[in-house]
Amino acid sequence: MTRYRSFVALGDSFTEGLNDPAVDGDAVGPAGAGRFRGWADRVAERLATLDPEFRYANLAVRGKLIDQIVAHQVPAAVEMRPDLVSFCAGGNDLLRPGSDPDRMAKKLAGAVRQLRATGAEVLLFTGVDPRDTPIMRRARGTFAIFYMHVRSIADLYGCRLVDQWSMQGLRDWRAWSDDRLHMNEEGHRIVAAKVCEVLGVPTEDDWRVTWPPREDVDPRVKRREDVQWVRTHLGPWVVRRLRGRSSGDDLDPKRPDLKPFTG
Repeated sequence: MTRYRSFVALGDSFTEGLNDPAVDGDAVGPAGAGRFRGWADRVAERLATLDPEFRYANLAVRGKLIDQIVAHQVPAAVEMRPDLVSFCAGGNDLLRPGSDPDRMAKKLAGAVRQLRATGAEVLLFTGVDPRDTPIMRRARGTFAIFYMHVRSIADLYGCRLVDQWSMQGLRDWRAWSDDRLHMNEEGHRIVAAKVCEVLGVPTEDDWRVTWPPREDVDPRVKRREDVQWVRTHLGPWVVRRLRGRSSGDDLDPKRPDLKPFTG
């Protein structure tokens, strides 16, 4: 069984844990956003049960682009020199017009080289196949190119890889929150179980999910839901992009220091 005494998580909203609310609900950051748990905290919790000296930091912040993560989070992780670093980024870049998956891959490869040079185990991720997501479906080819690069980088530098593209349980909307962009509690639980398997860490959870059949939805109800989604989630997201703003502006990482995990 693999043991890790320290873990630093890097990335954006996926690794920060949106939308998997923590039990305590403490507010973090000047924007007053609720504290989130997420797959990384769930994995850290499991690792902490296996080693009383385990330490954890989560530097991920929602909305961050790969250049921002490489510029700010990677150097911090290099300085901390943990046993394990997770790096998942690129989704926010790929949602923007004109994104270049080849350039993004070069950025990622450079960051992975830095992290591996410290002796850390590095955990990389592909994303979920976006063919069922209206806002991402048209860019599916671009997503696929980038995630093929991620697989190649993992092979080249000896990284662990969590292949979410093949995880059919994540293609069901019951694993996602109302905004259709972030996983809910069940989605993060599934990912955490997969991460533990990839790392060789024992867990009672299973990422292989068979969802019960759903009742057919009246097309009129579905249209109303889509309209509400555009007003509540897609519209504000587009406005932020046009203004050059991010949901993570002015937010600090929820766990900026490598410390014992306390939940």
